[in-house]
Amino acid sequence: MYNILVTGVGAIIGYGIVKSLKKSKYPVNVVGMDIYEDAVGQHWCDHFEKGVMAKDPLFTDFLIEVIGKYKIDLVIPGIEQDITRISADYEKLGNTNVKFVINNRELLHVSDDKWLTHQKLETAGVQSIPSYIQGEYHHISNEVGKPMLLKPRRSYASKGILEIDNEADFDYWKKKIGANFMVQKIVGDSSSEYTAGVFVTRSGQSQKIVMQRQLSGEGSTSKAKIVKNQVLEAEIDKLVQIFRPEGPTNFQFRYENGHYYLLEINPRISSSTSLRSSFGFNEAEMCIEYYLEEKDPELRELKTGNAVRYIEDWINYDSDNL
Repeated sequence: MYNILVTGVGAIIGYGIVKSLKKSKYPVNVVGMDIYEDAVGQHWCDHFEKGVMAKDPLFTDFLIEVIGKYKIDLVIPGIEQDITRISADYEKLGNTNVKFVINNRELLHVSDDKWLTHQKLETAGVQSIPSYIQGEYHHISNEVGKPMLLKPRRSYASKGILEIDNEADFDYWKKKIGANFMVQKIVGDSSSEYTAGVFVTRSGQSQKIVMQRQLSGEGSTSKAKIVKNQVLEAEIDKLVQIFRPEGPTNFQFRYENGHYYLLEINPRISSSTSLRSSFGFNEAEMCIEYYLEEKDPELRELKTGNAVRYIEDWINYDSDNL
């Protein structure tokens, strides 16, 4: 049996990973960690530890303590902040002899900054969304049209994204967020958005699953449909060659005028993981095969169909109600 630690189990990615682990073919003992003691994902874990924030100076020492306590074999971070901190302290954590689901370090650096991602695409000759980090409103609006998209260089889960259609708002946000300021042309619409889960190994083997999706107000997928699209899959293969991810990786696209534009790369398991698992693409199980069994994950036979997410309730009654 493998002992697996999942962080951020109070959020959709974290408890999606937990549920996928429980569906896998491997016997697992899942330890969940979250900074909130009432994190809902703990109810699907075998053990739970209230954690500390990734920015806390004690985070790494606490993580090492939990790893030792439960004899953890594999750590799967469920939130970006944990990935960033684990990557930064990887040399210290490497002494624990545990495996971490951490992507290519260069990709982690590039994908953390949407402007660097844009520059990487341009250097590789890939058609990218027109983007600017400096310039005046009238020039940029003439280039990208109105409204334009304020898309902070460093953000996650669609945080801070706004539509701007006048000079006053442009100047306000440019001054307010400073070096994090970036604007893009709006391409396509909400009906032309795609999310792709890709698992890439050191040997270059890659597997993928592509869904056309609709977003919720929180920035995660609310509705999805499995699609088979050779043009988009060829675009994904090209991006894999450019960015060289390793392990589970998420690419997001929008379609417009015959081209699939890359919106962003998430070098990690993303919020659609529980949906992908339901269609046969169990990334958590693949992580066990790759990082612990030390073999390329077997090719998955994918199901087709569509999915809708909805809100559920988890109820804890006080003891005097039982």
